[in-house]
Amino acid sequence: MAAVTIKLLLLIAALALTCCTPTTEGLKRSITRMQFYMHDVVGGPNPTAVRVAGRLSNYTGTDPIAALFGSVYMMDNPLTATPDPKSALMGRAQGIYAMASQRDEFSLLMTLTYGFTGGAYNGSTFSVVGRNPVMSEEREMPVLGGTGMFRLARGFCIARTHSVDQMNGIIGYNVTLIHY
Repeated sequence: MAAVTIKLLLLIAALALTCCTPTTEGLKRSITRMQFYMHDVVGGPNPTAVRVAGRLSNYTGTDPIAALFGSVYMMDNPLTATPDPKSALMGRAQGIYAMASQRDEFSLLMTLTYGFTGGAYNGSTFSVVGRNPVMSEEREMPVLGGTGMFRLARGFCIARTHSVDQMNGIIGYNVTLIHY
């Protein structure tokens, strides 16, 4: 009786392993590299990023970075192929960024989804979550997922400020995605 029970348990375990073993058949990794520009417009009559939350201003110091700490912005920024705002629209960057530094360094916490509305990536998205030390010449942020062509994406993006006019900026992105 014990021998039959052991054989039955071994058979069940073998079937479970066979049925539940993941395979990579049909999943071929692709690497996509792309470049685009994001237009962040905070001021003027048609802003693409607006402050939606922040602490009550009881700050009495003179440090402008500390005065912004805790401010949260919602954004819907256009993505273009070149720095020219009138160049071909590739999609939109939608999400939230928050002023995450109290002093010395102007740093944002960003949670963004880059959605493409035309061209080869039409209907696909990828998401970035990470720290963005805005005043650094080059900033690297992680890609944590995607949809459509970029399903199961991982990778990174390198951001470089192309130009700033008051609070409005044009940021160039070089992105490397690994996806299935």
